[in-house]
Amino acid sequence: MATELSLDLFPPGEYIRDELDARGWTQEDLADIMGRPSSFVSKIVGGTKQITRPTAQQLAAAFGTSAELWLNLENAHRLALEREDQSDIQRRAKIYGKAPVAELLRRHWMPPCETTAELEREVLAFLEIPTLDAAPQLEAAARMSADYDETAASQIAWLCRVKRLADSLPAANFTRAKMDKHLDSLHALTTSEQELRKVPAILSEMGIRFLVVQHLPRTKIDGYTLWLDKKSPVIALSLRYDRIDGFWHTLAHELSHVRHGDRAAIDNNLVGAGRDAPRDDVEKRADREASEWLVPAEKIQSFIARTRPRYSKRRIRQFAQLHQIHPGIVAGQLQYRGEIEYRHNREMLVGVRDIITETALTDGWGHVPSL
Repeated sequence: MATELSLDLFPPGEYIRDELDARGWTQEDLADIMGRPSSFVSKIVGGTKQITRPTAQQLAAAFGTSAELWLNLENAHRLALEREDQSDIQRRAKIYGKAPVAELLRRHWMPPCETTAELEREVLAFLEIPTLDAAPQLEAAARMSADYDETAASQIAWLCRVKRLADSLPAANFTRAKMDKHLDSLHALTTSEQELRKVPAILSEMGIRFLVVQHLPRTKIDGYTLWLDKKSPVIALSLRYDRIDGFWHTLAHELSHVRHGDRAAIDNNLVGAGRDAPRDDVEKRADREASEWLVPAEKIQSFIARTRPRYSKRRIRQFAQLHQIHPGIVAGQLQYRGEIEYRHNREMLVGVRDIITETALTDGWGHVPSL
């Protein structure tokens, strides 16, 4: 960044040197004249010691000037240095406003930086933007709030990390025919949490790149669908809630986006208490298709009509076994529909994170992929 050179940046010692040269004096001569140690004058000339009012009075007497001249030179120089410091602080504040720097460093998404210039360079490279005033070129980012607050910055950082990791994943070219061919095989995995290990391989056969990236603080992203090109869809999950029903609902939701060719769908609050938040028509369609693929509506509605309000664990497990699906998925559907409270049947909502991260490309929870 080019800056205009200011005379204020020159320390008063430069002017003292000029006065000494004009008189043919050395610094030792000036020290003798002022009755000060040579080291004192050396520090004043070198700019490591400030000119106080008594020193200004002595310099004025030695050089035949006013004391105000030396005090003004000193004050102007110190203010210029402080302006430089403030400028660096402002620059770093702008960088930190653009990305969650502490999290990027903690997660090893960028290397440690010693200077502000290095920090700016690494953040620009991570976001793939030319300047801090530019916006990341992500379709999903365009759908987010225009207010680039801390939460939005963290969300965009997560999206950028997903895109970079997805670029390194191999997969066949995607076609709808491939997807339809393998959907039954994928659904067969819903019977047991242990079967989740096979999910990445089946998605890859469809031509879908799949990865898991731990969410960043204050973000509520559960899933993300993007397209690297027309034949390369990507599904990323955050596993913000480690429960089997949330995993399968989010994955099925993202599969709906892929099936319809939805561009850059970023999905918040698909799992947990915020799951009933307002959604647009595309998201409602994806929710509906996800639920239908997991447990057809007519089947679960029939179960509800026959069973309400006595949803015993035995009946839930029997229904799940009959339709070859994990009982946790049934319990999650009943919770979402308000048929049972969220605190009920918690033991059915088993965790899946440790299982899926065995085979999926994973970033987070101690996993740091090398690029």
